[in-house]
Amino acid sequence: MLCNVSLERKLLKFSTISALFFALMGIGLGLWMGSLVIVFDGAYSLVSLALTLVSLAAASYIRSPKARKNPRLGMIEPGVIAFKGLVIALMCALSFSSAVSAMISGGREVDAGLALLFGVVNVVGCIASYMVMVRYGKKAQSALVTAESKQWLMDTVISAAVMAGFIVASLLTYVGMEEYAVYADPAMVVVASLYFVIVPLKMMAGALKRCREQYELSMSANWQNG
Repeated sequence: MLCNVSLERKLLKFSTISALFFALMGIGLGLWMGSLVIVFDGAYSLVSLALTLVSLAAASYIRSPKARKNPRLGMIEPGVIAFKGLVIALMCALSFSSAVSAMISGGREVDAGLALLFGVVNVVGCIASYMVMVRYGKKAQSALVTAESKQWLMDTVISAAVMAGFIVASLLTYVGMEEYAVYADPAMVVVASLYFVIVPLKMMAGALKRCREQYELSMSANWQNG
């Protein structure tokens, strides 16, 4: 089935607007509250925004008449997906390093009540965005949209992990164990970083395999034409 170009662009634009909203909300609130995990969540949304813009540019080029003259056109889409996977993996590594450093230095104290409210709003919004991308992405038949939906799945579970961390912090504070509550924030970043680095690595592996296949096809075509 052929890619629905119009729907593909609409979905990528929708993802761009959603990622921008969550990035601004997460980074802004995270810096104001001094919460590493909320900043991590917002930073992931910011990275998602940048990667979505890359996908939009790639989709625009791939569907253009000029691209048909490019003998290695088939390598562009998996190449973009591999790049997205690499960037997300690097972000997970940096976040893990920052969280471990915060834990060693004594944790981070956060207003768990306000942070929990942010977590609920964030999880609901991310689930809604993910469902839109999955539901209409099937109709679009686009590998770029499929990769985008995986980004939203990661963002959804990261946001859920953030919310779970603040629930744990609230419970620890409630039972008089405030000295442990300060570790909930960076601990959730460690868990999320370790768990989610698997997803971008799988994205990279699959995309690089497709790149190699497309390269071999282009070389075979050049050999036959020559």
